Formats: sequence, C-alpha cells, structure tokens
Amino acid sequence: MSTRTEERRTPALRSMQAIGTTATVVVDDPDAADAALALLATDLDALDRACSRFRSDSELRRLERRGGRPTLVSPLLFDVLETACDVAARTAGIVDPTIGSALVELGYDRDFASLGDGVDVPDLPSTPAPGWWRIGLDRTDRTVTLPDGIHVDVGSTGKAFAADRAAARIADALACGVLVNLGGDVAVAGRPPVEGWGVGIAAHCSVAPGDADEVVVLRTGGLATSGTTARTWSRAGRPVHHIVDPWTGAVAPTTWALVTTFGATCVEANGWSTAAVVWGEDAPGNLDDHGVTARLVRGDGRQVTVGAWPGVTNVVPSPTCSLTDREVR
Repeated sequence: MSTRTEERRTPALRSMQAIGTTATVVVDDPDAADAALALLATDLDALDRACSRFRSDSELRRLERRGGRPTLVSPLLFDVLETACDVAARTAGIVDPTIGSALVELGYDRDFASLGDGVDVPDLPSTPAPGWWRIGLDRTDRTVTLPDGIHVDVGSTGKAFAADRAAARIADALACGVLVNLGGDVAVAGRPPVEGWGVGIAAHCSVAPGDADEVVVLRTGGLATSGTTARTWSRAGRPVHHIVDPWTGAVAPTTWALVTTFGATCVEANGWSTAAVVWGEDAPGNLDDHGVTARLVRGDGRQVTVGAWPGVTNVVPSPTCSLTDREVR
C-alpha cells in the first residue's frame, strides 16, 4: 500500500525544444522522468518526419508531390490526417487542414523562428481553403489521395494528437501518471496526483507557472489554449497571426486574445479552442451549444466563461503552463 508520503511526492519535469515549440513532460515518478523525455522525443521526431510542412523530405510534402495519385502512407501520417479530417467535420469546416496555401500567402512558409523580428511580407490575395473533404482517405488500404495543388497544414490538430499519443504511450510504458504539454496542448494519462494536475494558463511561455493568469485542475482528458497574440508578424504593414479562417483564407478575427477549452482528449479541446478564435463574437454561444467548457479572454483582459469553468486559486500548478505558442514543423 502506498504511504501518504509516496502519494504526495513531487512530480518531476523534463522539457526540450521540438516541433517549433517547448515540449514538456511531467511524471509523478521522479525516477521515470528521463525515460519519459526520451519517449516523448522519439514521438515528436516521428511526427516531424511524417507531418512537417517546413521540411521538403517530410512524408506529407512527398505526398503533396504525388498530385492526386493514391499513395500508401505510414500509420502515423494516416492517423494524423484522419484525425484532422474528423476535427474538420466536427467543427463544420472551421478547423480545416487544407489551409496550407493560405498560410504561405500570409507569409508563414517556414519555421516561425525563421521569420525573424520585423519581417514584413507582401500583401497577396487571400485564398479560401480547398476543403478538407477533398482529402481521400482509404483506411482499408491505408492510402491517401491528395488532389494536385492542395497543401495541408496539421499544425493545430497534429500537435494535440501528439500530446494525446505521447501521454498514453508514456503512461503505459512506465506505469506512471503523465502530463504532456506541447506549447499549449496538454494531455494527461495514467494515475493523476492526489490533488490532480494543476495547470497554469498564460499567454506566453516566459510566464512562470506560479505567475499564470489562472490555474485549473486536470485529472483526465485534455486542455488546449489558442490565441492571437503569441505568434504574430507583419504583412504589408499590418499585424497578422497564425490562425486562419478557412472560408476566406484570411486571418481569424482578433476578438479573443486567448481561448482555453477542456475536452475528453487534447485533440477535442484543441479543435474547440481553435474554432472559437475563428468564430469571433459567436464563439461563446457556439461553444455552449456543443457543451464545451471554456474561458475566453478579450484583448483588454475581459473574460467570458462557458459551462462550469473550474478556475481555482488555491492549487499549486505543476511545473508547466498551458501556452499559446503553437507550431508543428
């Protein structure tokens, strides 16, 4: 039987830079921390090789060059694309993986760090996304057909998928409680700490966990934060950000500086937080219609909560924050 001391042992954290963001894993067994980081690193390297839109040798980029021919792909790439299409269907196309060309036209055609400070990209006409339904998925043969000219971006869903996958794999392999945070996409698996995982919510990764705007307790599932202030650059003298309205190809409105949502999985939470940014003023009503618990913050700091938002102030956060820094290379 576990002793009281064992039940309340301090979680151990490890972090690294990967897929264009800060990747963090927290485990309730300090002896498992290094092994957990190694498993996370393996998962993220595989994700980068399969799904990056910024490296010419990624499996996704090779698929795009196949120009409409059915192509056998790896189980990982197939699962990510299938998940992205499921999220698109669930959000009525608001979170659409075929926004790749729109992001390029906005100037987001390389790792965000490579854009540099003060970069001003030319103003090009916005192009609506072709539509997620044009991605042909054949689960029986594990083939994908991507029409010529369609460029896929799974930066949102792919990172949440990776958080869910890594948390489950680490918990199973190491028999411990796990929290994985990939730049604002948070997933937990295994046994949680007695008090639950205290997760701080903040807009930037420079914020210390103890200085987070708010702390929530996560015991199962996932949490995701999306925003319009962390990844910005200039386009023809105007600030733009990384969340696109697929119906227009233009950036989503800046109604909300920060949106945080809960879900049964991180993928589910991420889909709603991203959709909420695109919905703008309609977001609270739409989230409520779907039974989503959320916290939305306007640029001036005013907050709107949806559902039974469980914000707390008397819980010490685990050494990790939910951030808006999101990119999949």
